[in-house]
Amino acid sequence: MSDTRVTPAGPDMPEESYAYSEKRTRELTKGQVRRARILGVVMLVLAAAVVLLLIPGTTGVATFDLSLSDEQVQLAPLAIPSTGALYILAMVLAFLGATQFFRGFQGKATIILGISFGVFVIAVMIWATAGEQFNLTSMLVSTVARSTPIALGALSGILCERAGVVNIGIEGMLLGGAFTGVVFGSLIGGWVGLLAATIVGGILALLLAVLAINFRVDQIIIGVVINLLILSLTSFLTAQLLVEKPEWNDAPIFPAIKIPILGDIPILGPVLFDQTIMVYAMYVLIGLTTWFLFRTRWGLRTRAVGENPRAADSLGVSVYKTRYLAVIYGGMVGGFAGAWFTLGTVGRFDEGMTGGRGFIGLAAMIFGAWNPIGAFAAALIFGFSDSLQQKLAIIETPIPGEFLAMAPYLVTIIVVAGLVGRVRPPAADGQPYEKQ
Repeated sequence: MSDTRVTPAGPDMPEESYAYSEKRTRELTKGQVRRARILGVVMLVLAAAVVLLLIPGTTGVATFDLSLSDEQVQLAPLAIPSTGALYILAMVLAFLGATQFFRGFQGKATIILGISFGVFVIAVMIWATAGEQFNLTSMLVSTVARSTPIALGALSGILCERAGVVNIGIEGMLLGGAFTGVVFGSLIGGWVGLLAATIVGGILALLLAVLAINFRVDQIIIGVVINLLILSLTSFLTAQLLVEKPEWNDAPIFPAIKIPILGDIPILGPVLFDQTIMVYAMYVLIGLTTWFLFRTRWGLRTRAVGENPRAADSLGVSVYKTRYLAVIYGGMVGGFAGAWFTLGTVGRFDEGMTGGRGFIGLAAMIFGAWNPIGAFAAALIFGFSDSLQQKLAIIETPIPGEFLAMAPYLVTIIVVAGLVGRVRPPAADGQPYEKQ
């Protein structure tokens, strides 16, 4: 399973070093074999779950609609014989699991595990839709929309941590942006609400920056304090203001804007190009941030400060200024993301309505290896799980609703657990810097 080789001891390698190297190689090999077998067992368990839990009692045809009702081009529904498809998917999972257990996929094991979970999700969808109709395009539209606050929350964390400042307070920034957005949106208008939410996110980030950079307070503690502060403050203000003055909690919602020509493309059109302005802003922010971080002098300095601030300082880079700019920019993105919950969906604020999406954004940041594009891909996975559990609840599957509501958080745990030790954060992440 491993191609690791040990170089024999020679004149340049003492016997003690050679013995240690050989022992270390054996330990790594045993660890790799153990991990490969564990992954194989996981895949085999998924195959067994399909055979024992999904196939019994499943009959009929699973019908997936590929077009929305208002589209000009209507694609024929995808009809899949449920029982036969489940058997095929179970065999695929069993083959992947057995191959992984006995031979291993070498460096592709994590990818194969992801494919296995994808196959299992398809099996669950077919099982749930057997004898029913399921609009696949509608779910994908919801997936992109629901991934927006997660992707922007991850982007907020990336901007801060690339500069060496840990931002655990993303959840608080989302919640603060949601509350501010609905109040200003109700009183003045949606665009003003969006701007106000962005500013509040920047103010909270400024608080984080002052305490973390100037006073060198533990950054994890600061983030937790921001989350608890905003949760308590918004709950208090909701009871004191929004309940007494309901007109302050009735903001306009940004409508979906269809992009000409692109919006008419079957499936992809409504999914990507018939969304609200906040989704389009997410596309732009992800692209611009990627370009700034990896193609500009500012991005190079930001990454240098996050990796080795002392070396960056010796080259004339202002560590404090760079960190301040990155953290405030990240906070503004977080506040903007929070406005999605009110101005982008329901037009009203409810206590704790962000539902831990800031923490899921942190998981997406780690999954994406602190890269905006990777974080967006991770956000789509989390958004898909969130959208899927909503759709499965609508068609009344036998799965308890409480378990369906747990789906996004279970996916978060699985993803983070699978990445432990496999991704590396910026070297100076979370480390305060004192100029000498």
